[in-house]
Parts: sequence; structure tokens; C-alpha cells
Amino acid sequence: MSKTDVFLITGFLGSGKTTFLNRIIDAFPKDRKLMILMNEFGEIGIDGTLVEHEDVDMLEISKGSIFCVCVKTDFIKGLMEIVRTIRPDTLLIEATGVANPADLKRDLKLPIFKDRFEMKEQFCIVDAPNFQDAYDTFSSVEKQIESSSLFIINKIDLTTGDTVSTVKELISRHHPDPKFMETSYAKVPLDGFLHLTSPEEEEMIIEPGEFMSGSELDKAIQTLLNNPFAVTTPPDRLISAVYTWDASADLKAFKEITHHFPKGIVRAKGYLGKKDDIRLFNRVMDKDDFTRVEYTEKLSELIHKLIFIGSPEAMQEMETVSAEIPFLNLLSTHDAMA
Repeated sequence: MSKTDVFLITGFLGSGKTTFLNRIIDAFPKDRKLMILMNEFGEIGIDGTLVEHEDVDMLEISKGSIFCVCVKTDFIKGLMEIVRTIRPDTLLIEATGVANPADLKRDLKLPIFKDRFEMKEQFCIVDAPNFQDAYDTFSSVEKQIESSSLFIINKIDLTTGDTVSTVKELISRHHPDPKFMETSYAKVPLDGFLHLTSPEEEEMIIEPGEFMSGSELDKAIQTLLNNPFAVTTPPDRLISAVYTWDASADLKAFKEITHHFPKGIVRAKGYLGKKDDIRLFNRVMDKDDFTRVEYTEKLSELIHKLIFIGSPEAMQEMETVSAEIPFLNLLSTHDAMA
């Protein structure tokens, strides 16, 4: 029986997971079928627009972590659709940066999937300059370390050798045998550990009635969520909010107000500018970046929409601050624990 190989990409918010995902897609054999499952902590999907290959099948789940009850139903239904209809050779899962991957590994082994998923590797992308802050603040970082098999120490060009050594020491506290790769821009040699060789063709055959109907699946999911022995690990308490930036204001005006953003904002991202000059705004902790990107139609509904993620206190402060800033308006908020 042919199985779908699963590779899980974890790492805290802003570590470089989507960049690494694009590296894998570039290296993936053209004669094999690839599926991407992306999970974002926020109500609009920015990361999905950053996947550079439009011919790759992709499923996006937003509004929280696929590892929390709030969207677990969508996640399990998505996995069922993948194994029943799409039947890829390989599934890449990019998890939100506040996830506990142990929950996902358990879900992949649920009897309803008939042993069709095989977990191959869990990569943890580590933001070297900001790792210490995330480690000190969020419990999910330790959980990602404990369940990962390979640690890609990213952004080493933005920090010192001493900092990289400290990162490795912290990781080694929670993992008995960590394997490290140091890099910048998530550039790593993939052939050695991704097993991307093309095997002999083996068709995944689905027998009639082998998998549950829609109503049967709904009942099975509800039973799962009611099972006290399958309780999902609560995520770190973070709030996401979507803000709009007035199109009449230019990029310079936005840059001039970023120093007002609260320190507790751990991640922010979004598109700004006009068709001939679109910038992807990225904030990780208190560091900002504005990267020029090419305009595409799928960006049309996202331009001038920004996602901010932070602690409840920081997001409350952000709401107060934004009320005093012209051109910046709160559109919606989302609490993954609600």
C-alpha cells in the first residue's frame, strides 16, 4: 500500500518557515505529486501568497493553530480530503509558529486515515537573532524543540557566533540528540535528508467505501474532541488583529509610525504600496523589513491589510495606539483561545 510521506515545518513566528518551504518546492522531483498544507495564526492568509509555485496543490487554514480545538475540525477534514481525493506522494505541513507538533503527529495516526500517512521528518526553523526572546516567553518553543529531528539555525548573517552557540545550548537542554544546520535565507542542501529521490511508480488505490462519508466523519471528529485522552495542548495566549492602512498614505508615512508599535508585538506582516511598488512588511519582535515584491492578482485583496500578533496586553495597547495614528484602522481581532 502506497503512503503519503509527511514533512512538518515548525518554528516560531517569523523564523523563515515559508522561505524554507519554497526551497523544498524548488528541489522537489517534477514526477512526484506534492501537496502543501499551510496554517496561519490570523484571519487573513499572507503566507500563502508567498509560495512561489502556483502549480502546487495547497490548502490554507487560518484563524488559529491547527493544533487547537478551534480549527482542528477543519484540519482533520482537510487531511481526509488529501488522502481520499488528492493522494499526494508527499505532504508538506507548515505549522503556525505557536503550535505544539505532538498533537499533529497523533492526529496523523488516527484510525480514520487507514495508516495512509507516514511521518518522515520534523524541521524546526530557528530564528537565531530572536530565539532567546521567544524561548524565554513562549512555552510552544520548548514543545517544538522536543518533537523536532533537525534544527535549521537561520539568519546567522544577522547575529554573532556567540549567539548561535547560545541557541544550540538552549535547544540541547530539551533534546537528547539535536542535529544542527546553520544558514541564512533558509538555504540548506536538501538532498541529504529530504529523501526526494523518485521511487518506482506505485499508485495509491482507494477502495469504494474505504473512508468515511461526510456525516460519519463529522461524528468521528466530535467523538475525538470529546475524548479526554486526546485533549489538544492549549496554545500560547496570543491575539491577532487585522488593520487596514489608508491607500492615500505612502510607504514613508507608514515607516514613520512603526516606532509607536508596542514591544509585545511579536509578529506583523502585510502588503503596502501601489501596483508599481509593492512592499511586503515584516516585523519579527522589534525588527522591521520592507521587501519589494511583484504585484499579482492574488495580492489585490490583501494590499493595505496588515496582521499584528502579540500578547493580549500588547494588542490592547496596539488598539489604543492605533486610535491616535491617522490612516491606520482596526478591522478585526481574533483570539485563538476563544
